[in-house]
Amino acid sequence: MAREFSTVGVVGLGTMGAGIVEVFARNGIDVVAVEISAPALERGRATLKSSTDRAVAKGKLAEADRDALHERVHFAVGLDALHSVDLVIEAVPEHLDLKQRIFAELDRVCRPETILATNTSSLSVTEISVATSRPNQVIGIHFFNPAPVMKLVEVVRTVVTAPEVVADVEALCARLGKVDVTINDRAGFIANALLFGYLNHAVGMFEAHYATREDIDAAMKLGCGLPMGPLALMDLIGLDTAYEILDTMYRRGGRDRRHAPVPLLKQMVTAGLLGRKSGRGFYTYERPGSPVVVPDQATPLATDAAAADGARAITKVGVVGSGTMATGIIEVFAKAGYEVVSVTRGMEKSAKVCEAVKTSLNKGVVRGKLAEADRDAALGRISWSATLDHLADVDLVVEAVVEELSVKKALFASLDEICKPGVVLATTTSSLPVIDVAMATQRPADVVGLHFFNPAPVMPLVEVVRTIRTSPEATATARAVCAALGKTGVVCGDRSGFIVNALLFPYLNDAVKMLEASYSTADDIDHAMKLGCGYPMGPFELLDVVGLDVSLAIQRELYLELREPGFAPAPLLEHLVTAGYLGRKTRRGFRDHSHR
Repeated sequence: MAREFSTVGVVGLGTMGAGIVEVFARNGIDVVAVEISAPALERGRATLKSSTDRAVAKGKLAEADRDALHERVHFAVGLDALHSVDLVIEAVPEHLDLKQRIFAELDRVCRPETILATNTSSLSVTEISVATSRPNQVIGIHFFNPAPVMKLVEVVRTVVTAPEVVADVEALCARLGKVDVTINDRAGFIANALLFGYLNHAVGMFEAHYATREDIDAAMKLGCGLPMGPLALMDLIGLDTAYEILDTMYRRGGRDRRHAPVPLLKQMVTAGLLGRKSGRGFYTYERPGSPVVVPDQATPLATDAAAADGARAITKVGVVGSGTMATGIIEVFAKAGYEVVSVTRGMEKSAKVCEAVKTSLNKGVVRGKLAEADRDAALGRISWSATLDHLADVDLVVEAVVEELSVKKALFASLDEICKPGVVLATTTSSLPVIDVAMATQRPADVVGLHFFNPAPVMPLVEVVRTIRTSPEATATARAVCAALGKTGVVCGDRSGFIVNALLFPYLNDAVKMLEASYSTADDIDHAMKLGCGYPMGPFELLDVVGLDVSLAIQRELYLELREPGFAPAPLLEHLVTAGYLGRKTRRGFRDHSHR
C-alpha cells in the first residue's frame, strides 16, 4: 500500500517553488515552505498570495478554500524547519553544487524515512543523490510551470532509487490530480530533451538572419498549433535558465551539437537580456515580469527582412495544378476577390478541379461560413483552361504541381516564355530548392516560394520563400498577397524545410530516437509533450497523421542539406517505413489504427 504523505517540505520559493507549495496545499497537504532569508521568504509568500488571489478572481478557487490553503502553509527560514516532514522537494536554481549542498544538509536534518526529491529539469538526479547517505530515497519530481495548472509530472528514478519510493511518489502524483510519467535519469528527461533542441534551433535561425523573431514565432504557432512561438517561450522560461539547461544537456547527453547553446544565447545572458523577468529578451516587455510586449528597435538582430516598398498590384492570378493543394488555392484566391485562371493538363482534370472547388464552397455555405451570394461570386471569378497560354495576362502565377524538380523546372521555363514582364512566379514546393526552379527562367528576381499549408482554405499560414535572386519587390508583393488572402505570410530564406518543417521534423525524429532507445513509451512521450508543453498533439500522434514516409523524406532532405549528425533519420523510422508502417493511411504506424 502506498505511503500517505501528511506533511511536505518545499525548499526554494521562486515561481516554481511557490507553485509547488500551492499544489500541495490545494490538495489538503500541510506544507513547510523554506527559504534562505527573510526577504526571500516574503517574496515567496507574496508569490503564493498573488497566485491564489488570481485564482479567486477568475472563479477557479473559492475564498474559503484560498484561506484554508494558506493556513496549511508554514513559512520558515532555514532547512532545520524540515526535521519532521515526510517528503522534501527542492526547487532552487539549476546549479549542481548548490543542490548537492542542500541535499547533504537535508540528509542531516530530515528523519531517516523522509524521501528527498529534486525538481531539477536537467541535472543528474544521481549526482544529487550521492551527496546524501540515502541515495535509495532520492528521486526526481519534475513539475512544469505553472505548477498549479500544468498536469504533467516527470518522476525520475535513479539506478538505486527504491521501487517503493517510486510507487509512493506515483501515488502522490495521482492524489494531486497530476499525470505522471516515470523515467530513468538522463539529460533533459522527456520534455526538455525534446523541447530544448527545437528552441535552440529556432534561436540559431534568428541568429543567422534566416527569419525575423515575429515570423519564426508566427510560423510555429499558426503552422503547428503551438501555444507559443519558440522565441517568446524562451523569454518566458528565461534565457539564463534555457542556457543552463542546454549546456547541461550538451555535457550530459552525449555532446549533441544541437544542444550546444547558440552563441547569441550566451551573449544575451551576459548582457542581462534574460526575457520577461528582466523586461527584455528576444522581445521587449512593458516592465520586468510583464507578459506585455512593446515595440522596440534595439532587440539584437531584430530586423524585418520582409520590409520593402514596391509591392506590385495583383488583380488576376493563375493557378497551375489539379491536386488538393491547387484546388484549395483556387478557392482561397477566388473568395478573396481575385480573378483566377485555373490551368490543368486536360479538360477532364479541369472538370474535376471545378467540381472539387464547388463542393468545398458548398460545404462552406452549409456550415454557415459562407453566404450563397459570396459562393456564387467566387465561382464567377474562376475560369478553367487546359493550356498555359491563358496565363499570358495574369499578374501572379502559383504553381501547385507534383514535387518533382524536373517537372517544376520545365513548367517555369514555359511560364517564362508565356507570362508578361513583371509577373511574380510562385512555387508551392514544401521541400525543393526554390532557386533551382527560379534558375529555369530568365527572370529569377520574380520567382518566390509560396508554401501554403493543407488544407489551404483553412490554414492561416503561408511561408514566403525568397532566394538570393528574389527581388525585394517580389517578396513584398507575395507578402501583400498573403495579407489580402487573410493569411499570415512569414518570410524566410531558401533552405530545406523553410521554417516550420525545419523546426518540426527534427523534434519528431528526436522523439523516435527516444523511443528507439527504450527510454520511454510512445504514450508517455506523447503525454509529456501535450501535458508538459501544451502541444496539441504528441509527436507519435502527429507522425501517424503526417505519414512516416513523409516524415522520413523530409528528415532525409534536412540531413543532406545541413549535414548535422543529429539530423540523421532515426533507424527505427527507416525500418518502419520499409516495413510499410506509414501511419494512419496504412492503419499501422507507431500505433494500430485498424479499429478506426
